[in-house]
Amino acid sequence: MRYVIAPDKFKGSLSAVDACRAIALGVRRADDAAEVDEIPMADGGEGTVEALVTALDGTTRTSRVTGPLGPPVEARFGLSGDGRTAFIEMAAASGLVLVPEDRRDPTVATTRGTGELIRAALDVGVDRIVVGIGGSATNDGGAGMAQALGYRLLDAGGDDLGPGGGPLARLDRIDPTGRDPRLDRVELAVACDVTNPLCGPDGASAVYGPQKGADREAVDRLDRNLRRLAEVVRRDLGRSVADLPGAGAAGGLGAGLVAFGGGRLERGVELVSRTVGLADRLEGADLCLTAEGSLDEQTAHGKTIAGVALVARDRGCPVIALAGGIGPGAEALLGSGVSAFFSICDRPMALREAIDQADLLLGRVAEQAVRAFRSGRRR
Repeated sequence: MRYVIAPDKFKGSLSAVDACRAIALGVRRADDAAEVDEIPMADGGEGTVEALVTALDGTTRTSRVTGPLGPPVEARFGLSGDGRTAFIEMAAASGLVLVPEDRRDPTVATTRGTGELIRAALDVGVDRIVVGIGGSATNDGGAGMAQALGYRLLDAGGDDLGPGGGPLARLDRIDPTGRDPRLDRVELAVACDVTNPLCGPDGASAVYGPQKGADREAVDRLDRNLRRLAEVVRRDLGRSVADLPGAGAAGGLGAGLVAFGGGRLERGVELVSRTVGLADRLEGADLCLTAEGSLDEQTAHGKTIAGVALVARDRGCPVIALAGGIGPGAEALLGSGVSAFFSICDRPMALREAIDQADLLLGRVAEQAVRAFRSGRRR
């Protein structure tokens, strides 16, 4: 029998690549003649580069770029096996994990490093760039990224703005004459798993600003500044991004990638599924096993398991979902292509024990799920 294994990461315990390996071991214990296709998945957040590089037999490169607070960081990006597509996680250059908790300040944090990673990918000569935009430390609407790509963001005196979301209050005009012309020759696809607009009560500043270190006053100021950025972008670049679903992702980087890079915002799991060729790889498969850390009512709304299940359903392939924990509302998945779901926890156990033994537990439940599936097929 042929099996497609397409899990996301188990945050804090297993990467998607590790989850693939654990499930594959369980499948082969249950079926020693199994033909297994391992496809690590992601939704555009942490682990996206590793998943795509592994799924497409690619490579990684490291570039020294500007960190969120200025000092340089070593940031990794990926390339597909054919060298035509680059994979970038903005968090590698501009992520919250790079900033100590007591120094988090979105009024000064910059996305310049993300722009420098895009430039490094352009230097390789790719045709397509996939950017995952989860986990940001920033709230600058992609202004720093734009500056790294050749735009000038100027105040009324003609001086370039400094880094962060704070200086956007002084934005007077945008000069695009230095824009990197190579942007016109690549497709820029943005993996985005939220639908927040740029501004307002559901916007980047109000919803995500506090976790990045912004107090109430800073949130209000940052929101006004992003609104100013959107106004100037519309006037000087002819792009309307303020109300675009997903524009508020990553502190407004969603809007910035559209405005300054000509990017297209897409739901992360759908973009990843298409990039790895999931639909074609499911064609003719007998069973798909997918997994992630937890299942609940939110999983059916754009999470990896739901995305994989929908693609599999269209190919007539049954799906079994595995998870560390199962919460209220997980049954909703049964209406979107999942045939059955199981927790990896086979007995009462502490969370730490489950995390520490996740690979063994995942392999064990995968084995039992496949044994049950094969038994049903023989009837």
